[in-house]
Amino acid sequence: MTIQKFVVTADQMRQIETRIFAAGMPVAALMEKVAGLIALRIQELLKVEGSSATSNVRDLTDRRKREEGKNLVNSQLPVIGVLVGPGHNGGDALVVARELHFQGFQVVIYCPFSKLKELTKNHADYARSLNISFLDKIENLKKCTLLVDGLFGFGLEREINNATAAAIDEINNLNIPILSIDIPSGIHTDTGEVLGTAIRAKHTLCLGLWKMAFLQDRALEYIGSSELIDFDIPAADIAAILGETPAIQRITQASATQHLPLPRSPISHKYTNGHLLIIAGSRRYSGAAILAALGARASGIGMLSIAVPESIKPMLSSQLPEALVIGCPETQSGAISELPVAIDLGTYDAIAAGPGLTLEAAIAVESVLESDRPLVLDADGLNILAQLGTVPILSERSALTIITPHPGEFKRLFPDLADRTGDDRIAGTQAAAQLCGATILLKGARVCISWKDEDDSLPDSYASRTITYLNPESTPALARGGSGDVLTGLLGGLLASAIARKSPPQSVAATAAWWHAQAGILAAKERTELGVDAFTLTQYLIPALREFAE
Repeated sequence: MTIQKFVVTADQMRQIETRIFAAGMPVAALMEKVAGLIALRIQELLKVEGSSATSNVRDLTDRRKREEGKNLVNSQLPVIGVLVGPGHNGGDALVVARELHFQGFQVVIYCPFSKLKELTKNHADYARSLNISFLDKIENLKKCTLLVDGLFGFGLEREINNATAAAIDEINNLNIPILSIDIPSGIHTDTGEVLGTAIRAKHTLCLGLWKMAFLQDRALEYIGSSELIDFDIPAADIAAILGETPAIQRITQASATQHLPLPRSPISHKYTNGHLLIIAGSRRYSGAAILAALGARASGIGMLSIAVPESIKPMLSSQLPEALVIGCPETQSGAISELPVAIDLGTYDAIAAGPGLTLEAAIAVESVLESDRPLVLDADGLNILAQLGTVPILSERSALTIITPHPGEFKRLFPDLADRTGDDRIAGTQAAAQLCGATILLKGARVCISWKDEDDSLPDSYASRTITYLNPESTPALARGGSGDVLTGLLGGLLASAIARKSPPQSVAATAAWWHAQAGILAAKERTELGVDAFTLTQYLIPALREFAE
């Protein structure tokens, strides 16, 4: 079982923990185990006794070391401030404080609450017996190199206000790196909403199973970098609550690569590897068609046809000599006015339409929506769809439709739904998929993909659920014009190939999102986040895949 794929709500995590405790695991014993793992991980992150930090938190103490002018590893151990709340998250923090104290760290504790849960109070009393300092003022934390946040754990729903909110804001303003236990205090576990105010962590250690907030865009600035602390939850307890086939999963390398068109059959030929038609571009946005086509090229598509306005056909032919470029009648401003009679949509395994079309290409978009071909719709294709009527059009399509909106396009496509679900991206994509029957790929820092489950082999209770995949890793280097066009072409190529190979077509959306993100991450590592334009991104698609293909 791959523990990394599971995602839970606060209620699901509570149910899983209840099963663990009911089976005989004492709460105190689990707290000791979890906190011990956290304490060990903190020591590794601080590079104590020769341990090396992971790359994403290697600089956790660098800034403080420079300010204080001393090497914390070689001369003395860091001063660690532990922020303790009233519940079991505070209890975890107190055990961490105790264990770090036993390892020789200078530890101080800040606990602004007078009433604590019994187990947490016991740990506080023991910490005092060890002469660990308890501070009553936040300003006394200024000497700390690292703060460990154990104020509030998962399941917080009420808004933080008054003195506690003021304390959190003051802690954030200390500009000391913060490591949060399980989830930054003040973040809603499911939606990622900031409940009044929240700790801004540099790194978060999520406990047991990934919580939904770690896949919600609005929480990412508070979570910082993150990793999972696996404390050996029995697989039976996870399955009992989430089911054998969980409805929501994180995209993992294993799940993404299993749907790649690799390895190829030794007797495959261009037609068995899929035929994709891209409908894109205009005189004003000719580059969008090129970028989408380059994305499709990287997918390994067997045959690639590209329909563009007649005036930009030579440009496409020079960039993609292997493609069949079809010139289309165009409007006075250089947009596709209609698809030529010579294009038989039924001959293609899949169609990708939208990048760079402009709204003047409405007739062409209507033609593909009326076809029986699997379709990827993006950009102006989505804007035209919104004008035609999103739900009735998509609901009537007999073939698979994958739409790839960014948040602004999503609101235009589903205005009532967007108002109801707000910034909860997961709930939004799930509701949209149920409403229109299409596969929804909502772009963002954490791509969210949902579609209706139509597996007849599953129990009746699964009939109305949605399947949701969340991409847990990406880079802001992709926040540039044109990167979405690359994704459209890549997804279209994978979809056409899957149709030709008779593979599960919806699954390629997760594969495309993961592959696209991995290419951006690799490019950013080599060129920085400022050096990854959309054309450069296309050149990293194959290098990003190479190690997995091998």
